[in-house]
Amino acid sequence: MESNDDIRSELRQPARDLRDLIPDVWKGHVDTSSAALREGELPAQIKELMALVIAVTRECDGCIVAHARGAARQQATRQMVAEALGVAISMNGGPGTVWGPRALRAFDEAVAERAQRSGQPTPSG
Repeated sequence: MESNDDIRSELRQPARDLRDLIPDVWKGHVDTSSAALREGELPAQIKELMALVIAVTRECDGCIVAHARGAARQQATRQMVAEALGVAISMNGGPGTVWGPRALRAFDEAVAERAQRSGQPTPSG
């Protein structure tokens, strides 16, 4: 399995190239995503967990990395992520058992990265 850094590196330049070709579409997507994930009646943390489950369902590595990082940023716990991934497995069967662990690993990497940047110890699972 590729690491979060590998996936981000692989997608970085192609994403920039496409963004430069269709800036209005790209901006529209960013604006929609920001609006959908902002705090509201549903906490942003829950919305990131929902997005992570959808990313697993869609088998999208880039989405998994982005929303695992978002869940970590919103202070989701590893247990919360695991339970959300249980829903993905329930709804997807076998593919959920492949993509769910990928999402948990992405979350663990995101938490470790945040802890390293802040000088905090990495929480144990």
